[in-house]
Amino acid sequence: MTERAPARLSIRQILHPRSVAVFGASDNADKFGGRIMRFLTRHGFPGRIVPINPRRSEVLGHRAYATIAEAPGEVDVAILAVPPGQLVGAVADCAAAGIGCCVVMTTGFAEASEEGAARQDELAAIARRSGMRIVGPNCMGFLNPAWKLTLCSSVVLEAERLLVGEIGLVSQSGALMVSMFDRAYGDGIGFSACVSLGNQSDLELCDFLEYFIEDPATRVVCLYVEGFVDPARFVRAAAACRAAGKPLIVLKTGRTPAGVKAARSHTASLAGAYDIFRAVCREHGVLLVDDPAIMVRLADLLARWPEAGGDGIGVLSGSGGSAGILADRLSEAGLRLATLAPTTRARLSEILLPPQADNPIDLGGRRPPESVEIAGTAMSALAADPDVAVIVMGLSSMPFFENRTRLLATAAMASGKPVLCSLLPGPAADRPRAALREAGCPFFDSTEEQLRTLGHFMAYRRLAAYGAEPAVRPASLSPQPVPLPGGAGHREIGTLLAAYGLPLAREILAKDSDEAVAAASSIGYPVALKGVTRDLVHKSDAGAVKLNLRDEAALRAAWEEIMRALARSRSDAAQPANGIEGCIVQEMVEGGAELILGIKRDPQFGPVVLVGSGGILVELLRDVELAPAPLSHAAALRLLRRLRSAPILDGIRGQPPLDLNAAADAVVRLGWLAADLGARLVDLEINPLVLRRRGRGAVAVDFRATLLPGG
Repeated sequence: MTERAPARLSIRQILHPRSVAVFGASDNADKFGGRIMRFLTRHGFPGRIVPINPRRSEVLGHRAYATIAEAPGEVDVAILAVPPGQLVGAVADCAAAGIGCCVVMTTGFAEASEEGAARQDELAAIARRSGMRIVGPNCMGFLNPAWKLTLCSSVVLEAERLLVGEIGLVSQSGALMVSMFDRAYGDGIGFSACVSLGNQSDLELCDFLEYFIEDPATRVVCLYVEGFVDPARFVRAAAACRAAGKPLIVLKTGRTPAGVKAARSHTASLAGAYDIFRAVCREHGVLLVDDPAIMVRLADLLARWPEAGGDGIGVLSGSGGSAGILADRLSEAGLRLATLAPTTRARLSEILLPPQADNPIDLGGRRPPESVEIAGTAMSALAADPDVAVIVMGLSSMPFFENRTRLLATAAMASGKPVLCSLLPGPAADRPRAALREAGCPFFDSTEEQLRTLGHFMAYRRLAAYGAEPAVRPASLSPQPVPLPGGAGHREIGTLLAAYGLPLAREILAKDSDEAVAAASSIGYPVALKGVTRDLVHKSDAGAVKLNLRDEAALRAAWEEIMRALARSRSDAAQPANGIEGCIVQEMVEGGAELILGIKRDPQFGPVVLVGSGGILVELLRDVELAPAPLSHAAALRLLRRLRSAPILDGIRGQPPLDLNAAADAVVRLGWLAADLGARLVDLEINPLVLRRRGRGAVAVDFRATLLPGG
């Protein structure tokens, strides 16, 4: 590949151009070039505008030129929406003319056909050779409201003015970008910049993400992602975003890849691509959402109230029904209603009846007559309570609707605490909505959207509370990775696990029943007997596991049953019977719970660790959590506590608590094994890891791995 020439412009210079050229410039707003010219002029772009049109001498008061080569002076950025067949030549002309960046709106490239993909490769080659950068093709351009820059043809830019905000948006979908811009505009939300990437032939998502991390005008970054050019670069940028204290919100498509077949391990079948991406995002404090409107509203909240705070939620409504619904929904979502201080309840009791003078507050239970307005007083009392970190309003129709809404919003916003308001009525709430807008109070037209946004907002506060935690290598581990074994048999993998300090059950491999009896005498009854072949993955499914064998007779009978089962399974699979290696005689391990621990190497994001409810029902329960490797002990504990079965681990119905620290230590060690051993280790699984009572450790009872051939 040709070595890339130095870039002519930085991302900052591209988003703040001194001059722009518009190919196909026109006075006709029905055409792409006409709308771009119209919006640049209408919104007051302060730089030089250079129309390119061989049939015009002037466009909207700006002198036009037949070709870019004829345009005098330096031109920073050109935007092109010319036919696909002419596009490569036009981009080459721009490179020859010294243009810094081309924004290519034209479609019909890699997204369309092999021929289009070849044309796109030509664009990328021009960029590499010349140092001219390219945004697109198949994009909608970009916007920089503070710079009054509108290199975009969408009709949403008919807006009266550009709202300047602190949200940076990067989208692989142009239509989604402009729709989010319009939705935000309707809610009074502005952006620092909006960028549509299209096919990412040259500049890609991370180029702009890294810019927003450094940009002082951006406080929150939003990404719409379909696929990554460089996943490792994204992970580094996400970590940098967190270190800079800038929330990163991502909406990614492809969450449910249809047709993905389960691999030979439970780990591979349970750790889906999106599950791994979600784990990586959680590790780096990235918020994942599934709705563009929620992404915009969430970004607005985080830009307004970026500091981490408490988790107590104060609820106020003009209706007992709405207050009750909000209280129920918040509790169902795992969010905590604030406990009001006695002084707060006393203040509220002066204006509300006892049942309503607490959280949630119902303004309908008033003491004074309607002629005495209590809305602002009630809100001020609620907002001042030390346990109230966030204020949630649910407004239904009420007397003096507009005025009371204004009083509530003004008092809530004056508190400096985050506020989210929802309104149930339709047209009857139009004037209250206007009052909320005037007060700058965020509002929603559905409780569902309000609470989903709140849930993400509170999740970010929890993420921000513990911050990034470096993974520390256990002191007992060798500072150098342990070499991978030459094979992937049970014995080799057991040796590897032991080298990383994973606790293994005592066991002996026996070639015949006499050796098994001798092994059991050495270990001590009762024992387990497990058949071993070179390619047997799930021993229980093949009838190759016998437990609680208490004497020699039971052991010999179990041996014969396992040999018959293995021979039968290999015959059914048309495999040679001589692949049977014997049986493992293993101590019987008792414990309070069984876990599965696994490793999977993702082609995009590298090694991840899986932990979940183990045993034979692992795929039925699907109670698993993932984290990128390696991870800290605290992160491993959080991973375990996120399991649905976590209450069992803490001890329920009189059962003793189990050794969570031992399980977390095993997860940490497995994470370092995954991080150390490179791409030859495809996946590894311990199932089950038997967890004993607190202080008595954990024991790996069965394990397997998939290794790629190599040295």
